[in-house]
Amino acid sequence: QVQLVESGGGLVQTGGSLRLSCAASGGTFSEYAMAWFRQPPGKEREFVAAIFRSGRSTFYRDTMKGRFTISRDNAKNTVYLQISSLNPEDTAVYYCTAKTGVPTSTATAYDYWGQGTQITVSS
Repeated sequence: QVQLVESGGGLVQTGGSLRLSCAASGGTFSEYAMAWFRQPPGKEREFVAAIFRSGRSTFYRDTMKGRFTISRDNAKNTVYLQISSLNPEDTAVYYCTAKTGVPTSTATAYDYWGQGTQITVSS
């Protein structure tokens, strides 16, 4: 059983940056593909970015390329999401998730989820 704990969210002004972290425990981190999803208020959960087990390959939701960067440190059992040029449309709860095998943009394919961390962007 893998436990995921996100951190790094908060209130930020438009144009600011944040780095989210997700610490994993209870499993062999390097065996899991990792991803970030987000859920804006009143909307469905949506894919943000994913990273393969080795960390050498990543992919993003098309609309998020350029401002979002996913990375991982297998020695620290942690995955990160760097977000720049934040705007109010980025306001959401951001979730970290894990699955065995290759990553995907489909939420239902993931086995483990964190509790989420809130990002609120003020205009």
